[in-house]
Amino acid sequence: MTAEHTAADTEKDARIAANRRRYEELKAAGDHAPASLPGPTPRGLPLPHGPLTREIIPAGWYHTLKLKTGEALRLALIDAPAAVSLICWNAHETTERLNYADTLKIQWTARLQKGRVLFSDMGRVMLSLIEDTSGAHDALMGGSTAASNRARYGARADVERLRNTRDNFILAAGKLGLDRRDIPPAITFFAPVGTDEGGGLVWGTDNRQAGDFVDLRAEMDLLVALSNCPHPLDPRPDYAAGAVEAIRFRATPPDLDDLCRNATPEAARGFENLAR
Repeated sequence: MTAEHTAADTEKDARIAANRRRYEELKAAGDHAPASLPGPTPRGLPLPHGPLTREIIPAGWYHTLKLKTGEALRLALIDAPAAVSLICWNAHETTERLNYADTLKIQWTARLQKGRVLFSDMGRVMLSLIEDTSGAHDALMGGSTAASNRARYGARADVERLRNTRDNFILAAGKLGLDRRDIPPAITFFAPVGTDEGGGLVWGTDNRQAGDFVDLRAEMDLLVALSNCPHPLDPRPDYAAGAVEAIRFRATPPDLDDLCRNATPEAARGFENLAR
């Protein structure tokens, strides 16, 4: 054991190795291989005719909206890289809410991309990721807080009152008749977060650019909150983000061979749970 590698590090390594073995055992025991997922959506893919609403979210701000089953939400980078954190609730029973941990565990992946779905804490599909130009999103860490802003930007975080995702979501929840106890952990789109060999969270290759977007189809009636704040791991020195457009539109009804409904047995079961 080196001076740098402590007993705690050894214990952590053993725990990671044990968890990895358990993961591989479970994965090998089931049929978890997804159908072949497509590559990124080309930038510039037009929207269906007649968007229902369009809203510009400036850097640092938030937005709330309601989505009906079958409607979709496009989150689009307008003029520069940005990161958009999202949480959502069942509009009719807000105790059912987004569960990013189950979203990853159930689908056996930490990578969200076109063809994946977002699960609730009741094992039902809330949103389907039907288009995606980047495939680089964070479902591991979550959005910024006042503390992460101080750690990232120093004293100016308080002097300039730099806005953060946690406080944005508290305000958004209030607008929707909810409070801070109702806020689940977020998924952040356009944030290339991964892990290193030691299990630490790292900022990956950043290919974000204006014109990137994701399209999310609502599979149940939803309340949605969005926050456009720099991600805590974003290495850019300045608190800077581009504006984001949130566009609500009517999605094309899914066919029986819809990719999101059939990519994995786990996703199919999520839709079966939804239909009960």
